[in-house]
Amino acid sequence: MKLWDKGVKVDKKIEQFTVGMDRELDLQLAAFDVLGSLAHIEMLESIGLLEKTELKLIQEELRKIYSSIKNNDFVIDDGTEDVHSQIEYQLTLALGDIGKKIHSGRSRNDQVLLDLKLFTRNKLEEIVREGRLLFDELIAKSNENKDVLIPGYTHLQVAMPSSFGLWFGAYAESLTDDMMVLQAAYKVVNQNPLGSGAGYGSSFPLNRQMTTDLLGFRDLSYNVVYAQMGRGKMEFTVLSALASMAMTIGKLAMDACLYNSQNFNFLSFPDELTTGSSIMPHKKNPDVFELIRAHANALQMLPAQIQAVTSNLPSGYHRDYQLTKEFFMPAFDKMIACLEMTRIMLSEVKINKEVLKDERYKYMFTVEEVNQMVLNGVPFRDAYKKIGQIVEEGTFKYEGKVNHVHEGSIGNLCNDKIVDKMNEIFVGFNFNKTKEAYMNLLNRI
Repeated sequence: MKLWDKGVKVDKKIEQFTVGMDRELDLQLAAFDVLGSLAHIEMLESIGLLEKTELKLIQEELRKIYSSIKNNDFVIDDGTEDVHSQIEYQLTLALGDIGKKIHSGRSRNDQVLLDLKLFTRNKLEEIVREGRLLFDELIAKSNENKDVLIPGYTHLQVAMPSSFGLWFGAYAESLTDDMMVLQAAYKVVNQNPLGSGAGYGSSFPLNRQMTTDLLGFRDLSYNVVYAQMGRGKMEFTVLSALASMAMTIGKLAMDACLYNSQNFNFLSFPDELTTGSSIMPHKKNPDVFELIRAHANALQMLPAQIQAVTSNLPSGYHRDYQLTKEFFMPAFDKMIACLEMTRIMLSEVKINKEVLKDERYKYMFTVEEVNQMVLNGVPFRDAYKKIGQIVEEGTFKYEGKVNHVHEGSIGNLCNDKIVDKMNEIFVGFNFNKTKEAYMNLLNRI
């Protein structure tokens, strides 16, 4: 069954090629298609395109379909093109001509746009909540290990004193920036395209503000041409935000792999969180972080894939957009899995608190010694040359204490400020507005 069926039988290979992966991917959109339809029919009744009795009948059937989706009983039949066709078909089977009225005032174009936006809002919320859990774990580990020194590196050479508190806290604050980018993407997503039709609006007196409010959107995509042009751009924006977060997670994973190696020995993980070798009995491999690193790299490539499909298209709808779902929709679960696995691994990490007993790290204190000489009145460049000479002679020793007090340094992590920053960002998403809107749609009498 096809919404555009005019009685002409389509060649089987053409049908298979044009449908692509829609049936499989559309199962993830089914619940959101129902929610969008509930808002749409309430608006149709308000402008006289449905009778009150018809509205109630369609609402009842849509809620039954919604329950079947939540119970994993919903299927898209063979020969049915997509989720939109399947739901309209089921309504028509149950209600006859009344079920056919649901498509008045909308196109599959704005219907799929709406479904994708509702789906994306939901997935972004999952990512934000999982990202917040990882942030909390990083802050906790930073506070627990704020006094455990490790070497910091530049050019992969021992450079200056760092600490596990500083290292964990760095990734926590990086996540706050990622959350800011995600919030910007969320605002782009959180605009209602419903009513834009095929990209040129409708001669029906649609109340687009009503469906915007019913679905808990922040605002409308007002211009109907732009609403359609936003397809591809929305996916690019969201995937760019995920790429930012993937960059953070990938870098952390790389650090974890390095620090877990015998050459560093900064940290380790319980045996049950590592894997072994088929021929080397001593191996305890950080495979989880290696896979996180690989997934993070792949996620960072997705914006370019969206660009490759959509960047040279003129305004208006084009079937090319269908392919973006194949890159776009699986990305969320990959990101969520990476965040979750990073948190699980870090929750069980074992910190080596004796790193600095290794003689190779003594030179990380050269700047401390230079600075102490400067505080005692020696010009910086003279102090620098003096310590450099001592290093060359092989007689450098440092027995003082590290005394970093400025904001964000070893002795003043400012984790409380970073937490305040994250709290402000998290509240700004206002996820409750969406939940309340959905509850009202599903329970409205």
